[in-house]
Amino acid sequence: MGTLRVTLNAHLFLQQINHNGFNRVILERLPRLNLPQAHLVAGCLFQTIWNVQAGLAPHHGIMDYDVFYFDEHDVSYEAEDHAIRRAAALFADLPVRVELRNQARVHLWYEQRFGRPCPQLSSTRAGIDRFLILATCVGITSGPGGAHEVYAPHGFSDLVGGMLRPNPVHGDRALFEAKARSYQERWPWLHLCGVKAG
Repeated sequence: MGTLRVTLNAHLFLQQINHNGFNRVILERLPRLNLPQAHLVAGCLFQTIWNVQAGLAPHHGIMDYDVFYFDEHDVSYEAEDHAIRRAAALFADLPVRVELRNQARVHLWYEQRFGRPCPQLSSTRAGIDRFLILATCVGITSGPGGAHEVYAPHGFSDLVGGMLRPNPVHGDRALFEAKARSYQERWPWLHLCGVKAG
């Protein structure tokens, strides 16, 4: 494993994730979409941190770059699809997949896809709060003049320490274990924490 400061804060987190040029470009352009509560979230952030720790290229193996937004005024498929097409045009020159999802309509399709219901969410950050693993609950907004705000409700100690701890808000043990295994295959030094045997 490579080195990364053990005491990570929001400022250092931003520095680290900006080593991944795709994160940097997406955050720079994100305000152009003019979507409410737009955040860059999930794997492109925490996987960049783990790649840096492992001495890999910051963008190594990152399959997609997720953007969440929250528009409760129009939860139709058509409105979300229009936003998705706008984002596809904005990021068309990047050799990565940018995936956009309106968190205000997650409850409409979640059960059909995952086999269990999802409560109606109240914000983009409520969506981030439901990630399976506490260390991965991170997101970044991008405002005027390139100002960024980091959302990390559980801090950064698990992320830096490679601790894969289940999120009690979600509570799906099987999904957690599958996700944790997939991460450990890529970063073997990651370890389970707070998981009871059985």
